[in-house]
Amino acid sequence: MFKKLLIANRGEIACRIIRTAKRLGIKTVAVYSEADRDALHVDMADEAVLIGPAAAAQSYLDMDKIIAAAKETGAEAIHPGYGFLSENAAFAKALEKAGIVFVGPNPRAIEAMGDKIESKKLAAKAKVSTVPGHLGVIEDAAAAVKIADDIGYPVMIKASAGGGGKGMRIAYSKKDVAEGFASSQSEAKSSFGDDRVFIEKFIEEPRHIEIQVLGDKHGNVIHLGERECSIQRRNQKVIEEAPSPFLDAKTREAMGAEAVALAKAVDYDTAGTVEFIVDKDRNFYFLEMNTRLQVEHPVTELVTGLDLVEQMLRVADGEKLSIKQKDVKLTGSAIESRIYAEDPVRNFMPSTGRLVRFQPPELGIEDGVTTRLDTGVEEGGEISVYYDPMIAKLITHAPKRAEAIEQMGRALDAFAIDGFRHNIPFLAVLMRNERWRKGDISTKFIEEEFPDGFHPPVPRGRVRDVLAAVAASIDYLSNNRRRMITQQMHGEPVRFSDIRVVELGADHVRVRVAGRDYPMTVTLGGEGTGEPRREIVLTSSWWFGEPVWRGTIGGEEVAVQVRSIVNGVHLTYQGVEAPVRVFTDREVELLALMPIKEKPDTSKLLLCPMPGLVMSLAVEEGQEVAAGETLCVVEAMKMENVLKAERDGTVSKILVKPGDSLNVDAVILEFE
Repeated sequence: MFKKLLIANRGEIACRIIRTAKRLGIKTVAVYSEADRDALHVDMADEAVLIGPAAAAQSYLDMDKIIAAAKETGAEAIHPGYGFLSENAAFAKALEKAGIVFVGPNPRAIEAMGDKIESKKLAAKAKVSTVPGHLGVIEDAAAAVKIADDIGYPVMIKASAGGGGKGMRIAYSKKDVAEGFASSQSEAKSSFGDDRVFIEKFIEEPRHIEIQVLGDKHGNVIHLGERECSIQRRNQKVIEEAPSPFLDAKTREAMGAEAVALAKAVDYDTAGTVEFIVDKDRNFYFLEMNTRLQVEHPVTELVTGLDLVEQMLRVADGEKLSIKQKDVKLTGSAIESRIYAEDPVRNFMPSTGRLVRFQPPELGIEDGVTTRLDTGVEEGGEISVYYDPMIAKLITHAPKRAEAIEQMGRALDAFAIDGFRHNIPFLAVLMRNERWRKGDISTKFIEEEFPDGFHPPVPRGRVRDVLAAVAASIDYLSNNRRRMITQQMHGEPVRFSDIRVVELGADHVRVRVAGRDYPMTVTLGGEGTGEPRREIVLTSSWWFGEPVWRGTIGGEEVAVQVRSIVNGVHLTYQGVEAPVRVFTDREVELLALMPIKEKPDTSKLLLCPMPGLVMSLAVEEGQEVAAGETLCVVEAMKMENVLKAERDGTVSKILVKPGDSLNVDAVILEFE
């Protein structure tokens, strides 16, 4: 085995590879940009080499600098992780020429699978199912109808030079094809100056299911079952699981066999993934092959018991696979949640800042249930605008899918992150979604379930009771502390009423608290409140300053995140976020008389929706613009965001210039 390994990556995947390398007794070398000087992967590695500025093109994507770092430190092999240079055939060839082992596939496999058209041709040659279609020129509507008849309905008519949904029509009949062909051609011509269209099978209620393959340099290839990755947003995976709740044994075996056949066709010799799209009838079609380790590999590791990074290192060192296809057993169910630095309420715009608090849930194995965290950050670190917004992956594994989902929900509730916005509340809501829990999903799931975007749910039912009870108990503990301080000062106890009104946003809940410490009984509702009386017993060891209230409510284990705010606490539970304050009856009466502060009018301002870098300005001062017209482009975390005018108007003042770094809500320009 190699004595020293360089990891040509950053963040959680670099840390993940380092952990396995250390377990195998391999020395590790990290590379880092100027923005990552204090990153976790730099601290974890045995050695670290600075390779350039923050921009990835000048650091993590610079092959010469990475190869030089390997030679300088004596690293015998390089693992590319995923992203960056992981699927770059030129990099693999350069390492081969330099006498450094590439912990990845041979360059020929990377090239073959990197071209989407060529990869589909190879797939068809290897007898792998591909989406039926006609890629040639279609002369007229009559020819389009004949092609559609041969393919089978429904079909998708697509502009050859298309994008953004233009020149695209779904046809369920001959009539739809005849009408859709003409309109699709016309729209394609006006949008792209090219009226060519092609036709392929339209997959209804599609699911994204992929097969993990593993090969060695001796011609052996096996598959390790499938992962379901249908929960996506903007084609970006959010939740992954293994195995799929949709596949049956027959389909799994067929998909696995085709994935292995494709891998063998390109002499595949490491870990890789063959992605399929699967329709509602379990017909599956080749989508693409990723010639690298996937982000979601942990769910496969947990259901198979294999360390994929270890397998890649052993294969790269020339070892034969130690397992055969018959040895692969899928045990239990695993779920992975990708935790991103983004604001779900602001259409998932990237968010950056200092990690003021990073307190994961309890990790490890308990009662046969595993909770795992793969991350590349630590408390005090910084999430910058330069790289991908994913900061961690939370993974759970249990004997049954429902148990893995329940544990994921509990773990998300107990995961405290402060310093910027993140998607944990959104993930927590997903875990309680009935359609997801039933496995009734497709790649359209998020847009169907959240058609108007994500809005944190309003506290109702049991969730409302939990938040009210926790807030009341915290308020009561606070009052007891003040009692003790008062006794020391004056020798006489100050009496506090045990009846309170809990304000949850616009809602008010009347409560009565009994008990000076935990266990504590909180009674909600009852006579004169219009609500039924509910008595809840709380137990906890929580004390002031702890970010998560852990305990039992009515005998059930609960984790509620607690943040101090003026005259109250901000609580988060099951994705519900609420500022909570506890008042006496008299305080409620007086609050009703307080004037409500009006929000400032920002209708004449263009505000930056996320921290980012101004790439370009499309307007000038004094220019008239129409609704929908591009005003500015801001880049954040490798994504370009085009900001457009919401209404007609005239630009009166521009306050930024290209190259400026902006905070969220910074004013970009003003309108008259």
